[in-house]
Amino acid sequence: MKVLSASHINKYFYEPEKFQVLKNISFEVKKGEFLSLVGKSGCGKSTLLYILSTMDTDYEGTLEMNGEKLTGKSQDQLAAFRNEHLGFVFQFHFLLPEFTVLQNVMLPALKLGRYSAKEVEERAIQKLKLVDMDSHALKQSSKLSGGQQQRVAIARALINDPTIIMGDEPTGNLDKKNSEVVFNIFKQIAHENHQTIITVTHDPDFAKGSDRIIEMSDGQIIKS
Repeated sequence: MKVLSASHINKYFYEPEKFQVLKNISFEVKKGEFLSLVGKSGCGKSTLLYILSTMDTDYEGTLEMNGEKLTGKSQDQLAAFRNEHLGFVFQFHFLLPEFTVLQNVMLPALKLGRYSAKEVEERAIQKLKLVDMDSHALKQSSKLSGGQQQRVAIARALINDPTIIMGDEPTGNLDKKNSEVVFNIFKQIAHENHQTIITVTHDPDFAKGSDRIIEMSDGQIIKS
């Protein structure tokens, strides 16, 4: 079953002059697939991820997720869709330093408003268990190591049980050991929870271990 379909995506930058950064990008992603987008810096992979994540709506072509056409929707509609269907893990964890680990993980679910505060707390503990961080739940997030903070960021991305988790260089700031920990969590999420993962990565080992690699060059897909 496909969860994402990108058709004939073209993207231009206009500063300092008109430049085509994505050229006729089309591909589909299946449910539970762990996909890595790779290519040299400047090839357009982060720009593509930004469009797939619905943050950038200034493109030509069509984007569908979960059978829903997202192209042409308003910012409010897209924000609501993101909160329910997408989870994000970036190179920098973006945790709120003054909040506890538990509070950080609970935030997107409290915003979604689908569960009571007590249920959200129980779900947050469950997600922290999945990334082996439940024993740190009441610590301030600023007291954690980089690898631990990234695991908390993954738990936060999972709290609303998103259809797709998008990662932008999720191991970019981590050493080899912590990169492996994050990779194994992603693999487990895809293969056991059947959630789809799309990551941009420069880490060849990370990409090699994923289910599928899409390689980009000069704004085009050269291998998928």
